[in-house]
Amino acid sequence: MIRAIRLLAIAPLLTQAAHAQAQKTIAFVGGRWFNGTTFRSRTMYSAGGLLHIRRPARIDSTVNLHGMFVVPPFGEAHNHNIEFYGASRAKAIVAKYLHDGVFYDQNPATLPRSRDGMLPYVNRPRGIDVTFALGGITSTGGHPTGLYVRNRRAGVFTPADSDGGFLWIVDSLGDLNRKWDRILANHPDFIKAFLLYSEEYEKRKNDSTYFNWRGLDPALLPEVVRRAHAAGLRVMCHIESAADFHNAVAARVDEIGHMPGFRGDEQGRLPSADRYIIADADAAAAARGDIAVVTTLQAGSAGAAARGDTLERARFDSLNSVNLRTLMRHHVRLAIGSDNYRTTSAPEANYLQQLGILSNLDVLRVWSETTPRVIFPMRRIGRLADGYEASFLVLPGNPIADFSNTGRIVMRVKQGVILE
Repeated sequence: MIRAIRLLAIAPLLTQAAHAQAQKTIAFVGGRWFNGTTFRSRTMYSAGGLLHIRRPARIDSTVNLHGMFVVPPFGEAHNHNIEFYGASRAKAIVAKYLHDGVFYDQNPATLPRSRDGMLPYVNRPRGIDVTFALGGITSTGGHPTGLYVRNRRAGVFTPADSDGGFLWIVDSLGDLNRKWDRILANHPDFIKAFLLYSEEYEKRKNDSTYFNWRGLDPALLPEVVRRAHAAGLRVMCHIESAADFHNAVAARVDEIGHMPGFRGDEQGRLPSADRYIIADADAAAAARGDIAVVTTLQAGSAGAAARGDTLERARFDSLNSVNLRTLMRHHVRLAIGSDNYRTTSAPEANYLQQLGILSNLDVLRVWSETTPRVIFPMRRIGRLADGYEASFLVLPGNPIADFSNTGRIVMRVKQGVILE
């Protein structure tokens, strides 16, 4: 399979001050640095925005970390909140991500103008780094048409923001042929496609009962993937059911943007988990295809808890546990994403840790190593090693021993720039 041909380095734009600081050589002494398994005491150097093991000839300044713990920055593989609705909000959302130590974000659907408005605030050393899919590919009446309708009524979207804006309506190969060049003309960083209960595609496609709860014809997904890969673009696929997961894997997508049953059925409930359990064969195929699976699991459980339905919350937690075990058993790459508009991936990481299927070390690896690389597969990030970007977080305690230390960040460094 073609993998990440387009270089998603998105080289950060350096202001004069940031460039000057990144060029300085800083010795970070007294720190305990995460090596993917444990923490080792050592001195590391930042020069030219990169990490170095060997001492450079010139040291401009020295920072003593006093025995604290250093980890790579975290990632958010699925959120739509990096979008532009004014400068004050843009600054606030970027500040929130930096506060939580989430330096890398993936927005799987937004308007081109919203992406363009965020460009002064992202993909720079003092901001966060983001990739955008722009409009997602779905069917007539398919998800996320309901979101478009709601925002249209609220005056947020315009009539032009429907087909060709927030989404692309593709009901046939002919539609795809007519619209593909226009999709590429918006310069997305990756492609987003939607499958929703694709095992019932014929039943749902013309039934208004399933408005916003249907998606692309699964027979068209392999052609979307083929064209995207030919253009050097990755493909993320939204899924709902285990059948969607199977069809996405069979189409050789690069990422699966949710896990089955992440939000339950059309009413947000989970009366039965049967249609949401990932088959071992599909998990094994995902691992062979190096397909990353984004979690987005916390919302369903939290919703049940908010309703006071402890039994349904237990069903969500049980389903999530079963599917996580299956994916881990087959060594499928996980990426942490929340799909929670009001926050970052921190609550999702905490939910995964509290669920108890992944160890503290597992969650730390997925959040700080795997997730950033899923978002930016061609960049040297997600490791604290020689030649990698000098981006890291300093924690007062060991997150493997106590995961809550991930929420107690005392220093943030991004490409050699110490953030205030």
